[in-house]
This record gives sequence, C-alpha cells and structure tokens, in this order.
Amino acid sequence: MKRKSIKSDLARVDALKDKDIDYSDIPSLDDTFFDRAVVELPQAKKPITIRIDPEVLEWFRTMGPRYQTRINAVLKAYVQAHRKAS
Repeated sequence: MKRKSIKSDLARVDALKDKDIDYSDIPSLDDTFFDRAVVELPQAKKPITIRIDPEVLEWFRTMGPRYQTRINAVLKAYVQAHRKAS
C-alpha cells in the first residue's frame, strides 16, 4: 500500500499569503512564556546493524522515503507499550 504524497498540497500552502492564514487557534505568547521555556533537544540516534527479514524490510521500503524512521517508530511504540504493561 503506497502512502499518499503530501507534495500535491504543498503548492497550495506555499501560495498562501500571511493575511490568509487563520491564527485564531494559537494562544498568544507573552514574555513570561519565554522566561519559562526550556529547549529540549532530541537524543541523537545510534547507528547500528540489524538483521531484518527481507519481506519486512521490503514492506517498510514500499511505504516510501524515511522507512528507517518508520521502523524506529514501530520499535519505539512497542517498547512504550511494554513498559506500561510491566
């Protein structure tokens, strides 16, 4: 199953003028927000070698670019689900 590309909508979004964008659902941020704000950078991923069944790898590759990111997301969801169960 191929994922629908979002590229078809990018031209429409790119053509929007600032005045045409609805910001009404975004809360206003004052200086107190930025006084309390904390920057949290994501941890760097570790490169590894892993053996995966060919059909599993092929399935993820058919999902398009960033298939390795998707594999990581599936593994992460599995870990989180099993941490809660323990």
